Amino acid sequence: MEYELKPIHWLGDSKGVVRGWSEPVRRRAGEELFRLQLGSEPLHWRSMKTIGPGVREIKISERGQYRVFYVVRRRSGILVLHAFEKKTRRTSKLDIDLGKQRLTDHDRSI
Repeated sequence: MEYELKPIHWLGDSKGVVRGWSEPVRRRAGEELFRLQLGSEPLHWRSMKTIGPGVREIKISERGQYRVFYVVRRRSGILVLHAFEKKTRRTSKLDIDLGKQRLTDHDRSI
């Protein structure tokens, strides 16, 4: 059986950030994104309505806490808005604002 994978579009430095993570964390992020490409949901996620409609974060707990903000768009595919290592219990305003800005910038450009 052949699948048509949804394309992933990495905004800002998100791809470089994920590439800088340790191999086990990168693998987990890749597995979760692959599930999205197949049309499924990641195993560990939550809604991030504060960033925008339909935005979610993938939650990775692997020798630390890592997050990937994304939104799935019918036309565009998967937009990875922001990726970061979470250092505190609450997601920082800086990370939320960066995700919002990248989503706004992308939507204005289309």
